[in-house]
Amino acid sequence: MPAVQSRLWPDARPLVERLGASFFRTLPTHAGVYLLRDDKETVLYVGKAKNLRRRLGSYRVANPDRLPRRLLRLLHLVRRIEWQPCADEAAALARESELLLSLKPRFNRAGVWTAPPRFLAWRVTDLGVELAVTGQPWEGWEHHGPMGQKATHLRVLLVRLLWCAFHPERGIQGMPAGWYAGHLPELVSIPWGGNPEPATRERLRALFADEPAEFLEWMRRMISADAPAIDRLAVAANLESLTN
Repeated sequence: MPAVQSRLWPDARPLVERLGASFFRTLPTHAGVYLLRDDKETVLYVGKAKNLRRRLGSYRVANPDRLPRRLLRLLHLVRRIEWQPCADEAAALARESELLLSLKPRFNRAGVWTAPPRFLAWRVTDLGVELAVTGQPWEGWEHHGPMGQKATHLRVLLVRLLWCAFHPERGIQGMPAGWYAGHLPELVSIPWGGNPEPATRERLRALFADEPAEFLEWMRRMISADAPAIDRLAVAANLESLTN
């Protein structure tokens, strides 16, 4: 087995030298987006993270054996890191998409050009509510958009909320595998938990017409005070993201 040559000098830590070790220790552990800026305050790179402290902490050491040259060049140019909190990883992804399109940072390669149009397609049936993300309107469905990547994020939020509203006894723990994390089939069908909610169609129409008050209040009513704390917290976080 060939011997591994030891490095004669420690790896560079350009961000620690400029920002201080305490900067990385005080970063939040929730989801968010971050912007890496140079000495002229130009945004060089935009990223998203499920855990900001862990993600940004990975930039502390500029190891040339582990990091690509492009990232090493970036780390040596950064003078300031700005971060913005998000409700969850899906919200961070949506915010990242907005920033990439508006800023087109030099060191980002993906997401800096306008994505194809996307519609949130939905309909209420005797069996429940169906939702899909489409490139063009579907006959016989109602639509919201076009709105690019936001359609995907909006569908994830609605799937979480409608599931909890229709199945409060099962909650998020009883959702099909992967649904809460946003791993959804092309066509999502959320069945009624009991009797159909007759006003669901009107509430969704009002929500997409920028009159969300009734929909939001309905969601809050559907989650009882004795529901598990994890369900109540999840619904509150998703309602906040939806409102934003």
